[in-house]
Amino acid sequence: MEELLNTTAGDVTQLKYALDTFYFLVCGALVMWMAAGFAMLESGLVRAKNTTEILTKNIALYAIACIMYFVCGYAIMYGGDYFLSGITGDGFTGAEEPATYAPSADFFFQVVFVATAMSIVSGAVAERMKLWSFLLFSIVMTAFIYPMEGSWTWGGNAVFGMYTLGDLGFSDFAGSGIVHMAGASAALAGVLVLGARKGKYGKNGEINAFPGCNLPIATLGAFILWLGWFGFNGGSVLATASVESANSVAVVFMNTNAAAAGGVVAALIVARMLFGKADLTMALNGALAGLVAITAEPSTPSALQATIFGALGGVLVVFAIITLDKLKIDDPVGAISVHGVVGLLGLLLVPVTNENSSFSGQIIGALTIFIWVFVVSLIVWVIIKAIMGVRVSEEEEYEGVDLSECGMEAYPEFSSAKK
Repeated sequence: MEELLNTTAGDVTQLKYALDTFYFLVCGALVMWMAAGFAMLESGLVRAKNTTEILTKNIALYAIACIMYFVCGYAIMYGGDYFLSGITGDGFTGAEEPATYAPSADFFFQVVFVATAMSIVSGAVAERMKLWSFLLFSIVMTAFIYPMEGSWTWGGNAVFGMYTLGDLGFSDFAGSGIVHMAGASAALAGVLVLGARKGKYGKNGEINAFPGCNLPIATLGAFILWLGWFGFNGGSVLATASVESANSVAVVFMNTNAAAAGGVVAALIVARMLFGKADLTMALNGALAGLVAITAEPSTPSALQATIFGALGGVLVVFAIITLDKLKIDDPVGAISVHGVVGLLGLLLVPVTNENSSFSGQIIGALTIFIWVFVVSLIVWVIIKAIMGVRVSEEEEYEGVDLSECGMEAYPEFSSAKK
């Protein structure tokens, strides 16, 4: 009987290991699918002549993130014997008791988060940045800037050996600050170095709209991101093979969906009040803003609270986009507003429902993330500008970066050059 009980307990442990590992991998795949969402959203919101370059950036940055995080990013963020693990050891290939999921599953789940942070930068610098300058920055961002910041937050290391953010009351469940605000901080630095698109701002202060070329594709991108976010937030529970963790996953999925819905409705109403029309692009950004707002803590609010938090994000993003335009900070897709401004909101909302966090801890954590990522990114952008330049020529910008950077057009049959 004792042998039977031991065997049964061992089988249960193995089953839990298998289920948690499988859940981790499925959620990671959902987050990877967000790369397609960013690609579709950005390509739909830029002008047709810049579509191919946007798509190239998105698939290339994902590949670079996977390689660089494997080479050194994961080791910087979490420590251990993971540097070049696939070549020099087997740190990702198996687990020792009492591990709850495969280390390689954890790596896969973490690497798609890195790619998400870098995807945020892509849209903000669209339509005027050199492709290879962007890709060079993506190497530094995914190999060092993000992993270093992540080591102080999810990695639990002391910031420059002085203090740990967790001890100060900082909490970020799935990355409103660690992923989204970090990506937006790097994007802001890049936009300031790059400058606005030609003709975006007039001499008399007027703001000229550059409509996106394909709103159906942009809408598809937003829905893909909405779907992928269930893996982004749900996977951050880190388990599903127990009653407690399964209930937590269900709550996170419910609140993630509720926040996105609240963001859409709120942004649509605010846009109607301000512009007199139902602005689709604001509705799309409202959905993403709601998702970013709930990402910092989707497990403790009620469904009503999650909806309200998402609505606050939807309201804030509209005013943030308008304000950045007035400040002549040119962000073609609204990435800095969605992921940066609303990412900060998400961090500040955590103590409302999570008693283990504090407003002071959230503020210190947000400042740590922003200052590190923004300052180091700014330095890297300036160095790249000095070495190889970051902006295409005025003529290349006018003709579209598809031709100058990629040598092909996304919609050649509609090109005026073919007429």
